[in-house]
Amino acid sequence: MSAFAPAEFRAAMSRFCSGVVIVSGAKTDQPLGFTAQSFLSLSLEPPLVAVCPGKSSSSWPRIRDTGHFGINILADNQRDLCRRFASSGSAMAGAGKFAGIDWQRGNTGSPILPGVLAFVDCRFEAEHDAGDHTIAVGRVVDLRLGVPDRLPLLYYRGAYGSYCAADAAGLEVQRE
Repeated sequence: MSAFAPAEFRAAMSRFCSGVVIVSGAKTDQPLGFTAQSFLSLSLEPPLVAVCPGKSSSSWPRIRDTGHFGINILADNQRDLCRRFASSGSAMAGAGKFAGIDWQRGNTGSPILPGVLAFVDCRFEAEHDAGDHTIAVGRVVDLRLGVPDRLPLLYYRGAYGSYCAADAAGLEVQRE
């Protein structure tokens, strides 16, 4: 038994700043996607990445079953897009999240969202149990660099922000 409450654990973890991505996939002609902040580069050789979807996600099992997924790395001006893909429920399920968005298909068929910093196209490799989440590993089969003049969207202590070079010693988070 732990000596701390779940709320304390959440508060401590919220002090780690992370980037934000939209995981995308397509089942036949239906695009799928969800927002994630648990994403990382896992290996250079072979090129592997990992994303950690919640077990309660209704999108991830359908994306996983396609055998591939894409990672759209969000720019700081894509907060609304991030919120849209973070929503759950029937109103925004499935293709509803993509309504009005001019997306393209990557090599695997996974949706590439416009204006992202980068897109990483992956073949599903493995999934590992991790508490109330899973660790999904993808082999990178293609990638595309997106807009070069934007900063990344960051998530810190429950808020979205971006960074600016404050000085040579580090970064300063600008809260929304």
